[in-house]
Order: sequence, then C-alpha cells, then structure tokens
Amino acid sequence: MTARTARPPLLREFLLVVGLFLVYKFGRLLAPDHTAEAIRNAHRVWDLERAVRLPGEGAVQSVLLHAESLAHLANTYYAAVHFPATAAFLVWLYLRRPAHYVWARRVLATVTAAALVVHLAFPLAPPRMLTATGLVDTARVFGPSVYGPPETDRLANQFAAMPSLHFGWAVMVAVGLIVATRSRWRWLWLLHPLVTLLVIVGTANHYWLDALVAAVLLGLALLTIHVPHRTGLAVSRGRRHLARSGERGLVGANR
Repeated sequence: MTARTARPPLLREFLLVVGLFLVYKFGRLLAPDHTAEAIRNAHRVWDLERAVRLPGEGAVQSVLLHAESLAHLANTYYAAVHFPATAAFLVWLYLRRPAHYVWARRVLATVTAAALVVHLAFPLAPPRMLTATGLVDTARVFGPSVYGPPETDRLANQFAAMPSLHFGWAVMVAVGLIVATRSRWRWLWLLHPLVTLLVIVGTANHYWLDALVAAVLLGLALLTIHVPHRTGLAVSRGRRHLARSGERGLVGANR
C-alpha cells in the first residue's frame, strides 16, 4: 500500500461493508440450534477462568449495581456505541486517510470473518445465561435491552460470546485513530476499548476470555495486514515543508 493510495469508489465500499455486515449478522442461520452445547461451553469457560484465577466478572458488575443510572448507562453504551462508533471511524478514515481506511477495513473484515468461524465452531452462552455465575442480566433488569428471548430471537446470535467483537472492534478503532493521527491527545482513544471492556463484562454479556480471544485475533490480523507508513496528507505536508525550507535557503543565499 503506497502513500498515494486513492480513495476507493464510494458505492463499492458501501456495498462491501454492508455485505460483510449482513454476512456476519445472519451467519447464525448457517448453524443449527445449539443451546445445550453453548451452555456446556459456558461452564467450561467459567471453570477455566476460575482455574487460572482471573478476576470474577461479578467484581465489575457489583459497581454497576450500586446505581440504577450507572447500569442503565452501561446498557446504553453496549447497545448504542458499538456499530455507530465503528462506522464513524471508517467514514472518517475514508474521507481523511484513504490508505488507512483500506488497511482498517481489511483488518476489521479479517477479524470479523475469523470471529464468525469461532462463533459457529464454538457456540458460547454469555455469563448472563449461566446460573453458576450469579450475575444479573442488567439489560433485562434496568434496560435498554437489544436481545429478545434466545429461543425466539432470530436477529442476533446470542450464543456468540467468544470472541467479543464489541471489544475487538473497539480496540481496532483506538489503534486505527492512534496510527492515523498525530495529535498528542490521540492516546486517549484507548479509553474506548477500556470502557467497552468494563461494559461488556459488567453487563454480563461477555467473559474476560471473550475479550482476550478477540485481542489475539486482532493482533494476528495486524501482524499480517501491514499499516501504511505514510498517507497522502503526510506526503503533501512533507512537500510543503521542503518548499518552505528551499525558500529559506534561497533567501539566505542572497544575503
């Protein structure tokens, strides 16, 4: 990928991104009913986390349960930030950093495709469905909830807890903006995946291991899909800098 990467055709990119989303969204239709298997896997994940002494998800949820407004805010963040934040990230890159946009779109597509394979191969019920966790379904209690009863919900795969694309996409948004920008404040974008991690765990929608697996998949994608070193904007800035330097040199030579 060169610094002169042109902005891809808008219609093609729109259709591509929407197509990828629909493939993932309706990927659950490829799998049969696997409620029992998802519950068994949930027990395995829960027991593994306790065996390796990961902190209990309940420690995060207990903070949310101290205030109904805080739990409601976390549920809203879970329901309303995930897709819009990622879409805004891609739109901004498309308009301002085309080379980085192509890179980010490829990374997100790779991670999402890998996640779909894992979702189908390893159905996993979230902790809110597992009685052994002792956790509360905060969305059902405090609202808003984006899921219906698992047995009738055909629009979302509720047994696709691992990996957490909420976390994986949030990390990619932060990484992409840190790489594509030069502001001294750009590291604050790391707050997005941090808050997302606390939200997905605190609302009992994901286990710690769901986020860990998502981070591993994203890391592998970033290792194989290389970030562009410079953008067209960087090139134009460099040319302006050289031009100004040349002008100063000519002025100095005439003295």
